[in-house]
Amino acid sequence: MAEPTLSAPGAPRALRVIAFDGGWNLPIWVAQRQGFFAAHGVAVALSFTPNSVALVAGLLENRHDLAMAGFDNIVAYQEGQGEAATAAEADLFAFMGGDDGFLSVVTAPGVTGFDALRGKTLSVDAMTTGFAFVLRELVERNGLAASEVGYVRAGATQLRYQDLLAGKHDGTLLRTPFELMAQAQGCHIIATAGSLGPYQGSVGVARRAFAQTNEAALIGYMRGYRQAVDWLYDPANRAVAEALLVAHIRDMTPALARESCARLLAPEGGLFRDLALDLAGIRTVLALRSKYGRPQKRLDDPSRYIDVALHARAFGS
Repeated sequence: MAEPTLSAPGAPRALRVIAFDGGWNLPIWVAQRQGFFAAHGVAVALSFTPNSVALVAGLLENRHDLAMAGFDNIVAYQEGQGEAATAAEADLFAFMGGDDGFLSVVTAPGVTGFDALRGKTLSVDAMTTGFAFVLRELVERNGLAASEVGYVRAGATQLRYQDLLAGKHDGTLLRTPFELMAQAQGCHIIATAGSLGPYQGSVGVARRAFAQTNEAALIGYMRGYRQAVDWLYDPANRAVAEALLVAHIRDMTPALARESCARLLAPEGGLFRDLALDLAGIRTVLALRSKYGRPQKRLDDPSRYIDVALHARAFGS
């Protein structure tokens, strides 16, 4: 097991953060660039995961301190429904909310709707975690039986985007800005997850064992992150936000960056400004996992997977 990164006395507490590569990392990039993390006593080193299995394994094996990941992953591994077995106890919990997922079903240029997906292949990060159940539910609600499409593992959003453009699969679930980038190259956005109602997408994730001895660092991370979100929502900073997307994301153009920021920073449906966990959105996650997760369980208690007290200590009631 890797040892935690140590900070020199008086230096910011070093935090190793793992996330999926994409525009939803704008608050982290901004907090690093503007010194917001340092102002709250932490130094964040951000790395990207190829898939949710590697992300969870890295957290549980102490190779990372925190993660930004889909809330469903926490539930899956705590309930023994994860994609892969873990050597350590899955003592993961969510300490802050990030977004609603920014999820869209995107299909290849020759596939213009759900009817055209019959007999085709859809890609997911992992079969039993992440946003796979969102995709399955949207497919079902749009008139296709599970047996009428095939599902394959393809890893993180960026990898699925690349595979879709390469013609390896006929459709997938993409997050902003990748659905816009795919659309600009001839693909089709045929549905969004908004039709499912509230949904808790990305959250801040940590091990309970880590949180017990590193609460100050967690709170420093939350405060720096929220300061960055506030900065991003200031219209005076929009040009810099767009430039960060262009700098960090392959295939991003200034025009797509403007459109992406309009979605990521929308007054309704954008990045969570208060970082509060969305209990209604969590219940949607639990309902989908109750339906599709195996072994099947009835899951209806959000409190098993979250800690709202940390948010209160960071920002007040």
